[in-house]
Amino acid sequence: MIKKDYYEILGLGRNASQEEVKKTYRKLALKFHPDRNQGDKQAEERFKEASEAYEVLHDPQKRQVYDQFGHAGLEGRGFHGFGDVGDVFSAFGDIFGDLFSFDTAGQGRRAGRRGADLRYDLQISFVDAAFGKKISIEVPRHESCPDCSGTGAETDTAIKPCPDCGGKGSVIHSQGFFSVSTTCSRCRGEGKFIEHPCRGCRGHGLVSKKRQLEVKIPGGIEDSNRLRLSSEGEPGTGGGPAGDLYVFIRVKEHPLFTRHGDDVVCQAPISFPQAVLGCEIEVPTLEGTTKLTIPHGTPTGKIFRLSGLGVQHLHGRGRGHQLVQVEIQVPKKLSAEQEKLLREYARLTGDDIAPQKEGFLKRFAQKKAN
Repeated sequence: MIKKDYYEILGLGRNASQEEVKKTYRKLALKFHPDRNQGDKQAEERFKEASEAYEVLHDPQKRQVYDQFGHAGLEGRGFHGFGDVGDVFSAFGDIFGDLFSFDTAGQGRRAGRRGADLRYDLQISFVDAAFGKKISIEVPRHESCPDCSGTGAETDTAIKPCPDCGGKGSVIHSQGFFSVSTTCSRCRGEGKFIEHPCRGCRGHGLVSKKRQLEVKIPGGIEDSNRLRLSSEGEPGTGGGPAGDLYVFIRVKEHPLFTRHGDDVVCQAPISFPQAVLGCEIEVPTLEGTTKLTIPHGTPTGKIFRLSGLGVQHLHGRGRGHQLVQVEIQVPKKLSAEQEKLLREYARLTGDDIAPQKEGFLKRFAQKKAN
């Protein structure tokens, strides 16, 4: 599915200021908000699109990535937009506190927040990319504090309802058609405050830890591909789900092989006598070595195919091929006897007198005349 341009959704030019982005989004959100358009799926979709566009364009870093790389750049950094309106309110509810803070009757501001996605860059060998492998990685992330079980307080009795908002997290006002709320400045929308913070996490409820994970690398994966490990990102807050971990693959270069799709290519040196007379040589493969028959009269650059000795097909059966390109090696030094024999060969073939065949010169002259 092709996503719409975010600037087009908000009806703005690419040089629009942050204030223009905020002002335009506020108008669209007021117009298409679900509370005002109950049961209208089209309005709900417009509200979701506008919210997604605002999420990107009001954030300087996300906007820079989007301006340079488009939707693909944002997806590469773990941003995938909103699946439904519930995602907007749970993962993006603070916008409404800053702009107009709708009281959404059940979808309100205190819904659990999804945790942030994480990125891990993993470098693997050429062979592991070809055949796949299980690799153990260590990922730094936040986890629930074991001392307070994530509450942030020394004891349960140390957690009190916020006296300013009565534990609601927001202070509600009436403003025309809407019930409008603002984030409680005392508890910052949490609806509670902690009298005695946990010493282990200093009231945050989270501590930094390194988690051991096993990543299954599928055979046939390529450089810059990514793997998604669901719910292995940062933990959610307020009962929200954890984010995801995206493992970006970096494949090391191989000293002998290069990859073209699911085929692998290598060069094999042969001597002039081997090319002329034919021979059998041993060539490397991804799994060891194998014999390759070189027929007599083989020219340099000739490519031979070894069926089924390439890379595994990603998410499929079978493998690509190995392509072996022969290169005739020309000796730089000859013994006196070798030179004598080579000159005799040249004399017998006439190459010592006419190194360039007459037919070649005729074709060259004709082409130049045309």
